[in-house]
Amino acid sequence: MISCTIVSVKAREGGPTASAGEGERLWQWRIGAPIVSEAKTALPRRNQRTFQDVCRVDASPLCGAVHTLPPITVEVASQSNEKLWDHLVRHHHYLGYQKLLGQRLKYLAFIGDRPVAALSFSAPALKLRVRDAYIGWSASQRKTYLTRIANNSRFLIFPWVAVKNLASCVLAGTVARLPRDWEAHFGGRVWMVETFVDPARFKGTSYRAANWEYIGQTYGSGKVGKGYVYHGVVKEVYVYVVEPRFRELIGCEQKPYLFHRPSRSMNVEAKRMVIRPENWNPAVMPCMKLSEQDVRALADELVAFHEEYNDCFGRIEHERLGLAYLSGLLSNAPAKSAEPIALELLGAHAVRSLQKFMKDYRWDHERMEATHQELLAETIASAEGMLSVDSSESVKKGKESVGVARQYCGEAGKVENCQSGVFVGYASEKGYGLLSCRLYMPEVWFTKEYQERRTATLVPEDCAFQKKPDIARALLHEVIQSKRFPAKWVGCDASFGSDWTFLESLPEGLSYFAGIHSHARVFLKKPKVGLPIYKGRGPHPKTPRILKGRSSTVREVARSKQCPWSRVVLAEGAKGPIKAEVACMRVWPSRNGLPSDPLWLFIRRAADGEIKYAFSNASADISFEELCKASTLRWPIEQCFQDGKSHVGMNQYEHRSWPAWHRHMVYVFLALHFLLRLRLRFKKNSYADAAAGPRALGGCAAAEIIGDT
Repeated sequence: MISCTIVSVKAREGGPTASAGEGERLWQWRIGAPIVSEAKTALPRRNQRTFQDVCRVDASPLCGAVHTLPPITVEVASQSNEKLWDHLVRHHHYLGYQKLLGQRLKYLAFIGDRPVAALSFSAPALKLRVRDAYIGWSASQRKTYLTRIANNSRFLIFPWVAVKNLASCVLAGTVARLPRDWEAHFGGRVWMVETFVDPARFKGTSYRAANWEYIGQTYGSGKVGKGYVYHGVVKEVYVYVVEPRFRELIGCEQKPYLFHRPSRSMNVEAKRMVIRPENWNPAVMPCMKLSEQDVRALADELVAFHEEYNDCFGRIEHERLGLAYLSGLLSNAPAKSAEPIALELLGAHAVRSLQKFMKDYRWDHERMEATHQELLAETIASAEGMLSVDSSESVKKGKESVGVARQYCGEAGKVENCQSGVFVGYASEKGYGLLSCRLYMPEVWFTKEYQERRTATLVPEDCAFQKKPDIARALLHEVIQSKRFPAKWVGCDASFGSDWTFLESLPEGLSYFAGIHSHARVFLKKPKVGLPIYKGRGPHPKTPRILKGRSSTVREVARSKQCPWSRVVLAEGAKGPIKAEVACMRVWPSRNGLPSDPLWLFIRRAADGEIKYAFSNASADISFEELCKASTLRWPIEQCFQDGKSHVGMNQYEHRSWPAWHRHMVYVFLALHFLLRLRLRFKKNSYADAAAGPRALGGCAAAEIIGDT
C-alpha cells in the first residue's frame, strides 16, 4: 500500500527564502499591492515572508510514481501560504477561485518543498436528494447534524505534476487528518465528506481509488436566493464516511434511492432537459430561471407536445421511439445520434430499432413537418414577418453518407468533406423557427459511379441535380403556397443574394433583403447608356455601353467619403443596446457591366469593424427605420443554426441515408419549437432571446438614430 507522511501544521514564517538555482525553472506570481501595510506591521522585516516569496513556485515538470519520490506531506494552508493556494487555484482550476463561505479549510500537498496539489473543504450542500436518502435523516435531523458533513469543494493537481497514483494518495492523506483539523478549528468532528464530480470532464477515478463511494447524481439545480433554479449541469456525488456509526449517532436508517436511470418507455419523470443560457451574437438569450417544480412540469409538457404529432406514426412503438429521440436531442447527453440516445434512454436492445426508425420505418415525417408548421404558425405568424433561406453544413468523414463531398463548409470556413442542406426559416416580432429543408446533392452524386451509393442511401429515384438557389426557390414556393406564414420580406445571405435569377423568381408582393459580396459593383448615379458613335471603321456598334459614369464595388462605396453613415441603435438586446453604423442609399447594380433597376444598398458596420452589405428591392419611399428592422429579421435563422448545433445535436447525427437525414432535421425543428414554447411559457420575449429585444420588434421603430458620421 502506498503510504503518506502527514506532518503537523507549521506556519513556516521566517527561515531562508527559496532562490532559483542554476537550471531551475521558477514561476513567480506577483500582485500589485501588499495585503498588510509595512508601516503598520509590528513584526520586524527580517521575520516577514513576503507574498512574492510565498508565491515563488518551482514549476518544472515532476514525473514518476509515488513510491519513487520523497514522501508526500499535507498541510493546512496557513496565513503565510493561503495566498499561494488562492493564486494557484485561481489560475489552474477550471472553476477558478471564489471566496469560500462558512466553515472552511484549505490544504496544500508537498513533495519535498514543492507544492503538488491543493484542496479545500467547506460547508456542505443544504439539500441533496441522493445524500439525504443515503444518510436517511429527517429534515429536523439534517438541520441538527448538517455541520458534521464537509464538502470537498476544490481538488487540483498542478499542471506540471504527472505522478502516478498521486491524486488518490493525496485524497487519502487529507481525509485522514481532516476530522481532527476540523475539530481543532470549528469545535466538532466531521462524520462524512461529500464532493461533486462533473462527468463531462472527469471519471472520478481518483475518488474511487481513495475508497470514496459513488451514491448517485445531482438533480441539476442550484440555490438562488430562497429557492432552487434548474441549470441542467448534472454532477456525480461521492461520499467518504469518516465515522462508521454516523447513522446510530443521528438515529436514522438509510432510505432506498434509485439513482440509476430507469428504463424509459413512456415515463417522463427521469427526462433531463438542457435549458441553459448561451451567449450568442448579436444578443444573449436571457437565462430562464426554472425551479425544480418547473422542470418536473416540463417532462409532462414534452410528452404532451410530442403527442400533437401522433397522427404521423403508424404504430405506438414509433411514438415511443420518436419521443425518446426528441428527449435525447433535448437532454444534456454529450452525444446526440441514434445509438447513444437509445443507450441512454431506452437500453441496448433498442439501438437497432431507433436506427431503423430514423432510416426506414414507415411513418410520415413530411406530415410531421407540416404539423410543425401549422402549430408554429399559430404562435409566430405575422404580416410583417420575414421568410429566410440559408444553407448549413456539417463536417463528415468518409464517403458513404448521402450527399457528402468536398465543398465549401460554413461550419469549417473552408472547403471540407461535408454535407450541406438548404433551410427555410421564419421570423417575426413574435418569435422564430425553422420550417423546411432539403439536403443538397452535389452533381457528382448523379454520375454512374455513384449509382450504388444512391441506392444504398435510399435517395429517391426522381431526385435530380439542383443548385442551392433552385432548391431554395422550391422550398419557398411550398411554404408560401401553404399560406401558413404571411410575410413582407424574404431574406437570404450572399450565396443566394448574388444570384439574380433567384431574386427575380421570388413572388410579387414580397420585398427581398439579400446579402451580397463585397466585390459586387454598383453605380451611385444612373449612368448614360447608349451605342458608341460609329468611327467609320468596322461594323456599326450594336451593343449598348456605358457612355458616361463608372461603377464601384460596394466595399469602395463603404470606404468613400460619400457614404452617408449614421450611428444607430438597431435594437435593445439582453445585454443592452445593439449599436452599429448604417448607411443606406439608392444605387443601380451593375449586371454585365450595365446598370439594372435601382435598389437599396444597405451597409452595416458592427462594433468590431465587420461590414456586411445587402440589396433590397423595397419601394423607394420606404423609411430608414423599416430597412433597419428588416436587417434584424435576418439574424434569427443564423441563431436557429447556432442553437441547433449547440443545444439539440443538429450536426451530431450519424445517419447515412436520405430519409434519416431529413427525419433528423425535422426532429431538430421540433426541439427548437419546444424551446420556443418554453420561452413563451416563462414569459420571456422569444425574439429578444434571438436578436433584438422587445423594443426592436414590438411595434416601435427598429432603429434609433444617435448621430451621423
